[in-house]
Amino acid sequence: MLLGTGVLSGTPALGASGLGLGAAGSAMKASGGVGVTGGQAASSTHTASSTEAGAFDNTWGIPDISQIAPPAKDAKGVSASLKILVLLTVLSLAPSILIMMTSFTRIVVVLALLRQAIGTQQLPPGQVLIGLSLIMTMIVMTPTWQRMKTDAVDPYLDGKLGQAEAFKRGAQPLRDFMFGQIEAAGNEENVYLFAEYARGAIPENTQLEHKDVRLTELIPAFVLSELETAFVMGFRIYLPFLVIDMVIASILISMGMMMLPPVLISLPFKLMLFVLTDGWGMVVGSLLHSFG
Repeated sequence: MLLGTGVLSGTPALGASGLGLGAAGSAMKASGGVGVTGGQAASSTHTASSTEAGAFDNTWGIPDISQIAPPAKDAKGVSASLKILVLLTVLSLAPSILIMMTSFTRIVVVLALLRQAIGTQQLPPGQVLIGLSLIMTMIVMTPTWQRMKTDAVDPYLDGKLGQAEAFKRGAQPLRDFMFGQIEAAGNEENVYLFAEYARGAIPENTQLEHKDVRLTELIPAFVLSELETAFVMGFRIYLPFLVIDMVIASILISMGMMMLPPVLISLPFKLMLFVLTDGWGMVVGSLLHSFG
């Protein structure tokens, strides 16, 4: 009975333990499934963090120019790109062109000498003189620029001229202007100076034609001619103010006021003389008429 009872009693125990093992297996299976799922989630998180760590840092949002401006695929696109390149080149060289090949040099030098002759070192301000010089330069150069536009720029934009021919035609009005100012001032020797340096000795009694002079020889000769003309005009402007300074200095010395600066006394008289004689109008008018 005991054995039977034991066996009989062991059977339910074994069944219970079997149920326990089954429950444990189910639990392990469940836990194993959860573990795999958790591992997949961790792997996904690691991949995302790795992607974020390897991504390009573009906080400022700089655009991709290659996507905005793709390579040209036809002649029209190349032509537009070349036009933009030429325009940017001209804009970068515009200050040098304005200073060296126009009337700007003479005008700004004369106005600067006028300011020194009056004795007001900071008045008018430099920006005012530069602005006035630019406006006067535009007035003087308008006929030349109009010729350049008619002869070169418009035909080139219409596709009637190539770049080399357009440049040649556009430079001709500037050449005529520079030659005209050099010859009017009688400074042709400046052209021969640079031509001899660039080419070597030129035989005597040899006369250079306009077409034989290169731009690299003509431009510096024109700048020298403009500086000489500007200094001559500045000397003429200086004379009346110099006379006033000398008269005031003589009066102060005769009165025994040797410690009083003559400039302090002469400045009001120079300003009064300049205003009463319409000095600004005379100087600006003389500058405009000096270009013919």
